[in-house]
Amino acid sequence: MRLLKQLVPVAMVAFAGSAIVGAVQGNSLLTLLLGVATAVLTVLVYARVVRWSERRAPVEVAAQGAATSIARGALIGVALFAAVIVNIALVGGYRIDGLGSLTSAVGLLGFMAAAAVTEELLFRGILFRIVEERLGTWLALALTGLVFGLMHLTNQHANLWGAVAIAIEAGGMLAAAYAATRTLWVPIGVHFGWNFAAAGIFSTEVSGNGATQGLLHGVTSGPALLTGGDFGPEASPYAVVFGLLLMVVFMWLARRRGNLVPLRRAATATLAQ
Repeated sequence: MRLLKQLVPVAMVAFAGSAIVGAVQGNSLLTLLLGVATAVLTVLVYARVVRWSERRAPVEVAAQGAATSIARGALIGVALFAAVIVNIALVGGYRIDGLGSLTSAVGLLGFMAAAAVTEELLFRGILFRIVEERLGTWLALALTGLVFGLMHLTNQHANLWGAVAIAIEAGGMLAAAYAATRTLWVPIGVHFGWNFAAAGIFSTEVSGNGATQGLLHGVTSGPALLTGGDFGPEASPYAVVFGLLLMVVFMWLARRRGNLVPLRRAATATLAQ
């Protein structure tokens, strides 16, 4: 019931906001403003429902240190995607043919902010966090990562391998980022940085959602096995490997900081309730 009490209102705000942002994508300034507004409103609704359903302060979205954590995460996300693109370029799968559109990139800032915040609140803030309490960190990471990957099968150019890749490199890695930091700001920053680098900087397809125009006019070509094909670089083995490596780093940090919830403790807590 606690899962539903939090998931339903946050999802309603997230989907409504995303629909509005999507409807004004032709106007970059409106997309930016409405995207940021959707992100802020979703955080406020999340904080409110956590206070109401759990009778506690929503420390995972505390204002203190938020900007620093988001910036740190965004830098990690941009660097991670840049590493993927560089490796694809080295095998001839990506090249830059001049500059793209600054105006379009501005709009993508808002669009990707809304997407990163709403998805992290739903999948890591609610789903992963509550499942982790019952099943422990490792099982929660695997199950929610799988759900996150499967959700991407509804995208325009989706395929099964792309969904599996997303489950590993994003679903698992972002849950690990939350486990390591116990704040949603870092995974939000990583998610935003990755998505904006993909669409707003390198102009590649993001999760099979169609081509985008960012700061650079990028051209992807070559075997889909290396480039990710119509799904985009997220279906490239480079993205899976780098995402998996970062997940390992975050899980190592989580273990070192004592943030991992073992299955035994989770099961005992469930029985006690």
